[in-house]
Amino acid sequence: MINRSEILQTIAMIDQQHLDIRTITMGISLLDCADTDIDRSCTKVYDKICRLAGNLVRTGEDIEAEFGIPIVNKRVSVTPISLVAAGTGAQSYVPYARALDRAAHEIGVNFLGGFSALVHKGMTEADRVLIASIPEALAETELVCASVNVGSTRAGINMDAVAEMGRTVKRAAALTADQGGMACAKLVVFANAVEDNPFMAGAFHGVGEPECEVHVGVSGPGVVQHALQSVHGQPFDVVAETVKKTAFRITRMGQLVAQEASARLGVPFGIVDLSLAPTPAVGDSVAAVLEEMGLESIGGPGTTAALALLNDAVKKGGVMASSHVGGLSGAFIPVSEDAGMIAAAEAGRLTIEKLEAMTCVCSVGLDMIAVPGDTPAETISAIIADEAAIGMINNKTTAVRIIPAPGKQVGDTVAFGGLLGSAPVMPVNRCSAAEFIARGGRIPAPLHSLKN
Repeated sequence: MINRSEILQTIAMIDQQHLDIRTITMGISLLDCADTDIDRSCTKVYDKICRLAGNLVRTGEDIEAEFGIPIVNKRVSVTPISLVAAGTGAQSYVPYARALDRAAHEIGVNFLGGFSALVHKGMTEADRVLIASIPEALAETELVCASVNVGSTRAGINMDAVAEMGRTVKRAAALTADQGGMACAKLVVFANAVEDNPFMAGAFHGVGEPECEVHVGVSGPGVVQHALQSVHGQPFDVVAETVKKTAFRITRMGQLVAQEASARLGVPFGIVDLSLAPTPAVGDSVAAVLEEMGLESIGGPGTTAALALLNDAVKKGGVMASSHVGGLSGAFIPVSEDAGMIAAAEAGRLTIEKLEAMTCVCSVGLDMIAVPGDTPAETISAIIADEAAIGMINNKTTAVRIIPAPGKQVGDTVAFGGLLGSAPVMPVNRCSAAEFIARGGRIPAPLHSLKN
């Protein structure tokens, strides 16, 4: 029975507390688009995306208008291109990126993810070509996002791939130096990447997924912050329970939108990803949620504990609201996209080392972090290795989205605009990691990977 109070609560959540559907993401398999001729294959890719996702944006807009729920982004994720392109024998996969970008513009989506490779245990020749193509592909396109999975709990960490990704990030930054290294904002390096992630820049359509499906990603840090204001000063048991109840309400809305989108598009419903993903807007900040728990500032003592509580409570509330909660589901901490994170980083209260500790207990990892443009590739690789190790040992997804901003130093700011916001350039430990990264090989999987 829906009552007046619940209706008014929902209206307030949407109107005043920045509750939104962050994304409807359609996953599309491109495995049947493989061809020995790269031009034919690219044509197949373009045609299939346009055919299956042609109504995605209009459907999202219709649901938005009918239900009064903001749907911020409409996106597409596709099969990792390294798998689709393997049979072409081509030495560059940039034509695929162009075809993906053309399709994304044609159907009107905000982002398209899947220029990706999975190399956690080793690299095929196709994987090598794709990784080598990433800088040019991201520099030439507007809406294409790339990701590479370099480690997993089962396989360990591919340190050769880690070394190569450090160099790839630097090349991508150099090719988009006039945009502050924008290409790096569309590139994620993963450990334990999941196949049903609807959030960019790391989304791809896994080989275990159906031909086509829709995922919904929900966000609402402002709603959680508002809820916590009503239990100010109360014990953490009460805080956890409040977050759980709020996450439940948010996820129910996501479930409704997901089912509606699935029915209207005629494709299966995949998952609801309940992730507290912030935006640069005031009142839509994960940092503010943590500070509402009693922290003087994000980055101070107690931050990791507060984030652990938040992440766990979000998952517990969400999993009761939908039978198909998936993706990453938890709290995101992208520095450039969170007004509270930006303020703390600018004031020196939030460091990369503290962020690394926080990634042990939340979704994903070091996200949208700008560092000085002269940071060596080996240092970036070592940061990636550290995050991958956290993911591998803790059996969770971790990732790095780092921007070595060309020509920028600590204290400068890099502006990307829109959802990506602006990032203060943060200091990096200057100790050399060159010898460490030069070793290559694989860091073995932990003992608890042997669960067969």
